Amino acid sequence: MSPSSYVVRVAEDPAHREACFAVRKEVFVVEQGVPQDLEYDAYDADAVHVLAVREDGLPFGAGRLLYGEVAAAKTGGEPGVGSLGRLAVLKAARGLGVGAALVRGIEDAARARGLTAVDLHAQTHALGFYERLGYVAYGPEFLDAGIAHLAMRREL
Repeated sequence: MSPSSYVVRVAEDPAHREACFAVRKEVFVVEQGVPQDLEYDAYDADAVHVLAVREDGLPFGAGRLLYGEVAAAKTGGEPGVGSLGRLAVLKAARGLGVGAALVRGIEDAARARGLTAVDLHAQTHALGFYERLGYVAYGPEFLDAGIAHLAMRREL
């Protein structure tokens, strides 16, 4: 699989949203052991979901953007800040730039909604990845689903 053999797009229809959930299940529930009832939440219904899919239709990366009131609890209540989350890339597609392409796709969706910054909660092992994309850590380390995280932000 080459880096040029996929597209990143907003998951507009139910089948694409289900593909996002399948990628998340494989990465978070199966691979990382996150309980399924923690992985899927009420935010999924109104989130903007972004999907990476191969030219042959195989989905292998996903992420989501929360904005407006639903993002406020995750971003300190700032109305112009979105919340990037649930970024997942299947093992076979890691190292191909898919994660970075998903982040940029989510940032594009944030800009399209008039947002001026994006926050995220990064697993600490992924800090370098997000720093290379322009995110800056802030605040203390915290646990989410038993995994150490730090809050990060990037101005758009």
